Amino acid sequence: MNKPTKSASLGKRPEPPQKIRIIGGVWRSRLLSVLDLPGLRPSTGRVRETLFNWLGQDLVGLSCLDLFAGTGALGFEAASRQAHAVTLLEKDKKAHAKLLANFALLQSSPAAGQVQILHKDSLEFLKQQADRSSNLIFIDPPFQEEGLLNQALVEAARVCDDSAGGGIYVEFPSSRSRDQIEALVPEWHCGKYLEAGQVKACLFRSKRG
Repeated sequence: MNKPTKSASLGKRPEPPQKIRIIGGVWRSRLLSVLDLPGLRPSTGRVRETLFNWLGQDLVGLSCLDLFAGTGALGFEAASRQAHAVTLLEKDKKAHAKLLANFALLQSSPAAGQVQILHKDSLEFLKQQADRSSNLIFIDPPFQEEGLLNQALVEAARVCDDSAGGGIYVEFPSSRSRDQIEALVPEWHCGKYLEAGQVKACLFRSKRG
């Protein structure tokens, strides 16, 4: 058994992976480079595999928003699975540049739908969107910004129309309870739920029927 490194033994945060792999669709097995930035925490392969088992492997016809895109793991995964349109939003300049670079490499095998990568504040963008104008919304902000997640989820409940599939997907730290997150959007319910290490996740479905 390998001994822990000095940095690990001192309780420092673990280094992020340098690359993550897209797990399904036209870009299956393609790699995304990951920057080491504060708050950047790519969704793991295990979590993404579970999420897209919930959603179905084919996202044809769905319009998707990847808020707080970071590495783009969720948005690129959706585009890879033939979503009609995917918009990835990232306000950090370096992370946005890396999203553009990763997308340029993926374009050697173009996805069927439209992909936009915007250097914008995700919450401000979301507030400007029309009611029920997107089908699938990913919310995975830095865990230390609890208020950001709360505001984004409330706005997403207005913007999302999941009548043809999709929903609102939220990742949040294990320190928060599922009931606490559900209470933010009483017209939605957490239809699918997982816990993986320090991460919890819900896929919300509308109660509108």
